[in-house]
Amino acid sequence: MCKVTIANTDQSLHFDSDQPNLLTFLEKNQLKPQFHCREGFCGACRCKLNSGQVEYQQEPLAFVRKGEILLCCATPIDDIEIDIPKF
Repeated sequence: MCKVTIANTDQSLHFDSDQPNLLTFLEKNQLKPQFHCREGFCGACRCKLNSGQVEYQQEPLAFVRKGEILLCCATPIDDIEIDIPKF
């Protein structure tokens, strides 16, 4: 079970492996990250990956810079810390 830490908060959550991706997992835990397409096309759910590693269930089509991930198609493979933009 991987730990997901949200930067600049006191939240640390344990990723439930039955969740399909980080976006669904965060929503299940009452967090509201930005999103639009839920399929890796638009990049609206882009956030900064401060530490750890993720894998993609499907390779995103949106441009992802080094150090960024798309929550809608990523799952952690070890403990991670992410920085979710606030809008």
